[in-house]
Amino acid sequence: MPGSPYSAAFKEKVVRRLTGPSAVSASALAEELGLAQPTLSRWLREARTVVPMGSKNEKKKSPRDWSAAEKLRVVAAAEGLTDEQLGEFLRREGVHEKQLDEWREAATTALEASRPRRAQPSPEAKRIKQLEAELNRKEKALAEAAALLVLKKKAQAIWGDEDDSTDEKNGK
Repeated sequence: MPGSPYSAAFKEKVVRRLTGPSAVSASALAEELGLAQPTLSRWLREARTVVPMGSKNEKKKSPRDWSAAEKLRVVAAAEGLTDEQLGEFLRREGVHEKQLDEWREAATTALEASRPRRAQPSPEAKRIKQLEAELNRKEKALAEAAALLVLKKKAQAIWGDEDDSTDEKNGK
């Protein structure tokens, strides 16, 4: 209690005298120390309700009350364990396999929801893409036609005109 004139060590010493096999009554100890009996009774009540840290009586927090980080730690640690190792791990953590599955599903869902999704293209963007594809197709066709014309000119330059090489008698 803030502002209390008594140290924690003094209160602990008084509580020890009020408990145990050679316990003294609160009234007798209050008279001996010159303190109010209700104060000693309050100190005794507080000592019985407060559990020292690290004691075996300290109640563990239920997995339902765990933070998201604690749940994620368990999900990550459980990955890759064999069935036997997983069972031992879950018993040590105090978690049921069903809870682990729920937490894994929740983590997966959260990660998928946080992933940026590509926006649907607008109708104009679709039209632009179609026109670009058509333009590319036509450019390829034009390049092919130009290549054929160049080849035809080269062939004519090498073999001459078709009309010159035909036999007049057969018409071939």
